[in-house]
Amino acid sequence: MQVGVLSLQGSFVEHINILNKIPGVNGVQVKKKEDLKKINGLIIPGGESTTIGKLLERYDLLNPLKNMISEGFPVFGTCAGFILLSKRIFQENDQPLLGVFDITIKRNAFGTQINSMEIDLKIKNFEIPYKAIFIRAPVVKEIGDSVEVLAEVEEGPVFIKQGNILGASFHPELTDDIRIHQMFIDIINKRR
Repeated sequence: MQVGVLSLQGSFVEHINILNKIPGVNGVQVKKKEDLKKINGLIIPGGESTTIGKLLERYDLLNPLKNMISEGFPVFGTCAGFILLSKRIFQENDQPLLGVFDITIKRNAFGTQINSMEIDLKIKNFEIPYKAIFIRAPVVKEIGDSVEVLAEVEEGPVFIKQGNILGASFHPELTDDIRIHQMFIDIINKRR
């Protein structure tokens, strides 16, 4: 199985490395529209959401990707990628968005880089808490009816699912724990 990682900016190498730890999965870079035809699912990594959004437009990936996701193509956004998937940004609306996740998200909800944290996060259907690393992380402020909350903290939901779309405020690529990425692989397998 080929799983793409958007490789325009952000922590794409780390996602590829963790994908390659999962048996039967090959993590590959996605940089242009033609790359989308070769993959079974896509991860949009953490980084800088405004920059990634502008690069999606520049490389003519925004609309093709939006259409693919709307038709059931599996996608997983972490941190900045999570923001890009959202329909609405709390108190902002000037950056390019894929707009496929029926949520309103707040950028940098926990503060600046100095407020980064690592917590034991209780995730739905995980017996053992997940060590979640939050760096300038967003939080979900409003969710649509079709959105399932998989984990939340006091500030709000931080890990959610909507059909073929998965979103996390934290950085699962910065741990050795493959459970979050495996959850995404399971979504891809159900769609194949």
